[in-house]
Amino acid sequence: MTLSKIAPKVTLGLFVVAVSASAVAPASTATVPHEPRNIKPSHGARSIKSSLDARSIKFTSKRLKGGLIECASENPGLAAFLTRDIAKSLKNRASKASVVLYDRTTHTSCAYGADKHYDSASIVKPIILGALLLDRGVHLSEEKKDLARQMIVSSDNDATYTLWDSVGPKNIQNFLDKAGMKNTVLDEAGFMGLTQVTARDQAKLLELLTAKDNSVLNAEERTYILGLMRDVQKDQRWGTPAAAPSDAAVQVKNGWLQRSETGLKNSWDRGDWKVNSMSAITGRAYDYGLVVLTENNRVPEGESPEVGWDYGMDTVEGVAKAIHHDLYPDHTPPATGNPSL
Repeated sequence: MTLSKIAPKVTLGLFVVAVSASAVAPASTATVPHEPRNIKPSHGARSIKSSLDARSIKFTSKRLKGGLIECASENPGLAAFLTRDIAKSLKNRASKASVVLYDRTTHTSCAYGADKHYDSASIVKPIILGALLLDRGVHLSEEKKDLARQMIVSSDNDATYTLWDSVGPKNIQNFLDKAGMKNTVLDEAGFMGLTQVTARDQAKLLELLTAKDNSVLNAEERTYILGLMRDVQKDQRWGTPAAAPSDAAVQVKNGWLQRSETGLKNSWDRGDWKVNSMSAITGRAYDYGLVVLTENNRVPEGESPEVGWDYGMDTVEGVAKAIHHDLYPDHTPPATGNPSL
């Protein structure tokens, strides 16, 4: 991946996850009558807009240092399993993390730190492509199509900045507004990877791309973006796809960023890696999305920079494995937990 047009001592790349945790409290549960399109659980889960049309929805929560894991599901026991296993995957991690899940098939949603801002790194790239298609439609020039493929499939930063400059911040903001991604903030200096994103907004993007609503992008445009995310090259398909159902279609975009290369000598970030991952899981009966954002993946003094990146990736994949297995245990390998726990 190229690293041009990035702020001094900032590198960009693909995303993987790490999180904060400890002091897990017992889960609390409650069953409430369902009111179509007016579900109001506590802050985290209430705006995960999967369609919940069962007679009752079960809500569970589990407190983790730094926030509350909240899940809602019409499937008895599933919400409790998810809150428990998300907490298990995060409780011993030193980093900070946010998680958002929606599943239209099982009518399930989960949120942890959903509105915390993170540097986007490369997960901003589907946003740029969405803005391009909203502005110009799917019938792009061959040059633009080639740049779009490089941007998504191989996460090329030079191609990304060419499209970023071509589309322009005004059109990108217009896409964000139409998509309801109100908490996503473009970097004023124009560094695409320093766009401030939240797990909730990125989940909104996945929902937009996989829905049948043509109000922002039409079916052809949505299919175009998902097709490129499905073609992401093999060495960049880690993170949230880990242990996804083997018979599913997996559309992924990852991102990683290290604020500096000076490690612990830099008092600003001490080699802090930001590792992010997002996936839409579709095909057959699957219709769900998962976003995991992480930061504070530190590089111990004397260690190579990749240690922080690996730590983030391990955390993301620990969360992903637990979630995929809880949702579809008959179609995923057994959850083995996080290798560093």
